[in-house]
Amino acid sequence: MTSPQPNKPTKGPIDQAPPKIFNMAAYCLGRSSHRPKAKIALQVYTNIEQGEPSETWTYAQLEDAVLGIAAALQDKGLQPGARIAIRLENTSTYALLFFGAIAGGFIPLPMSSQLTASEASFLINDSEAKALAINEHLPVEHLPNGLLLFSEPEVKAMIQHPRRAEFAKTNANDPAYLIYTSGTTAKPKGVLHAQRAAWGRRPMYKGWYDITPSDRMMHAGSFNWTYTLGTGLTDPWANGATSIIYTGPKDPSVWPRLIVKSNATMFAAVPGLFRQILKYTNLAPGDLNALRHGLIAGEAPKPSLFDDWQKATGTPLYEAIGMSEISTYISSSPSVPRKQGKIGKPQPGRRVAILPLEDGTQPLPPNTQGLLAVHRSDPGLMLGYWNRPQEERDVFKGEWFTGGDLAMIDAEGYVAHMGRANDIMKALGYRVAPQEIEAVLSKHQSVSEVACTELKVRNDVSVIGAYIVLNEGFEPDRTALEKYAKANLAQYKCPREYRFVDHLPRTSNGKIKRNQLTAIGNSNVTTA
Repeated sequence: MTSPQPNKPTKGPIDQAPPKIFNMAAYCLGRSSHRPKAKIALQVYTNIEQGEPSETWTYAQLEDAVLGIAAALQDKGLQPGARIAIRLENTSTYALLFFGAIAGGFIPLPMSSQLTASEASFLINDSEAKALAINEHLPVEHLPNGLLLFSEPEVKAMIQHPRRAEFAKTNANDPAYLIYTSGTTAKPKGVLHAQRAAWGRRPMYKGWYDITPSDRMMHAGSFNWTYTLGTGLTDPWANGATSIIYTGPKDPSVWPRLIVKSNATMFAAVPGLFRQILKYTNLAPGDLNALRHGLIAGEAPKPSLFDDWQKATGTPLYEAIGMSEISTYISSSPSVPRKQGKIGKPQPGRRVAILPLEDGTQPLPPNTQGLLAVHRSDPGLMLGYWNRPQEERDVFKGEWFTGGDLAMIDAEGYVAHMGRANDIMKALGYRVAPQEIEAVLSKHQSVSEVACTELKVRNDVSVIGAYIVLNEGFEPDRTALEKYAKANLAQYKCPREYRFVDHLPRTSNGKIKRNQLTAIGNSNVTTA
């Protein structure tokens, strides 16, 4: 049997187009045979010592809540398509407003509570929001005239609104929600998703989760994170499963106890949290009760994490990669075994290809590095960038969307991520992806975390710099790292500078801020 060509779609759950009339909130929470009214849809834990969840919501209660909110928003005079910015604390009210807005045909804009006042105000003004749900403790500034303001108590009162709306009869291509990229190198840009975005997540059900109605999905993120809103809520609810969210103090030792108390069958988080759990807890196979597997996304994991977690817990980890414009689309899963150095395969039904880095739209053959691309027919792909037409044109090459990731697909269809095109370093005349070097150095016994970037040592000379966070018990040893790098990397890929730092600068979503690396660790520089 021959392997499918990387640019050909495999048969799967998005071969069928979404219904023409499609509302994302109705798809997740509307009455159906696999979402019985009395079944538990959401449990929220705030105190691990209590043992019982502080909130328990059935599917019927969630449906009533979001339709009450939809009616309240309508009665405030908001028109369909109005953007509603959400700047609330990490509570279930946040999620209910998000889905309630979608249910009513409005466009929620979820924002992190960690944003500064100026960052939040930029999103509110750039999105031309008509309303803002705001917690009094979270600052904002320079709000536009005429903006409707809802306090958190007012939003909670909407749940009990005397009128219950119907799910808006939106078209599958109508806007559903607006999110903003993390903006590590420039101002964030809005990514507008259609109602069909939830339908476009169907390849993940088997291609990453292997989820069933009997599953209990625990997500380690906050309600205001799109990773949580998608993996933690949207997909479990669409499958009639139970979502579990924890809002209390997030010490690493809390998670194993929560997994056991809640009987979670899946646990989703960024790789760094799994690493912390292993570091600060003492686990043995069978300790995590009903857990079937863990799910990781959001950042590149240390290669040893997979085996370390499997050995400690007896359960596997499955990795996925995605982006704001389409969510995850490549992953490993129970049916796609992990392959060393690879993320996984395109999820069933996805059409993924490698395109030339410069010009051309003809997919490249296997084992050729280029731009990772997904076909624009994918129902999970964004509608476009909010008021950024030129940037929107720049990411499409013919019928393909290219988000800036470099990758290679082998003959078996496995994808290796080679970094971001705009992260590529030009050192000593060579083009080098920082992730390639990081993957090697992270295997050294002394290295806990590592990030690489291009450093200018003269106006006309750039070298590769490595920023190292050491494991406990190790002292900075440039000579040992240099020897290890030379044994495992081509000479031109070896870092010429090593900086030992206490931490790496990251966004609120855990991604490395490469543009800030040069500002840290200046007192701990050693040069090869």
